[in-house]
Amino acid sequence: MADRTSSSIRINAAKSQIMGVIADYAAYPQWADGVTAAEVLSADDQGRPEIVRMTLASGPIKDTYSVRCHWSGDDELRWDLAEPGTVVSGLSGRYALGEAADGVEVRYELAVDVKIPMIGMIRRKAEKVIIDSALKGLKRRVEVTAAAG
Repeated sequence: MADRTSSSIRINAAKSQIMGVIADYAAYPQWADGVTAAEVLSADDQGRPEIVRMTLASGPIKDTYSVRCHWSGDDELRWDLAEPGTVVSGLSGRYALGEAADGVEVRYELAVDVKIPMIGMIRRKAEKVIIDSALKGLKRRVEVTAAAG
């Protein structure tokens, strides 16, 4: 697997609120740029998504694939590729939530391998765009959900 690209953002909300938004895969197309569809295929014994089919259209990466989720309460979600797509051949990522003075620090790590030739620098830039837009979208979604609830 390729080197991971990572970034973080601070969100002024409870970990459970943030993980609630992260776990709601069906809503990803509403806030996660590039995700055009997400379908939970199976859930774990706590009702959290276990296998999710994702359709992504972000920069040079346009594909449908499935991920396998590994939950650690409200502290971490890790995922890896359960079923490759036509372009995505390897995928692993992680949301890690940690307490911060002004809320919760959400760290997002991502590594993507693709079947098409892509210079490492371009791949890392695509990962960075995916991560940064996902973190900003997550923060907006958590804030909107908290304000409505």
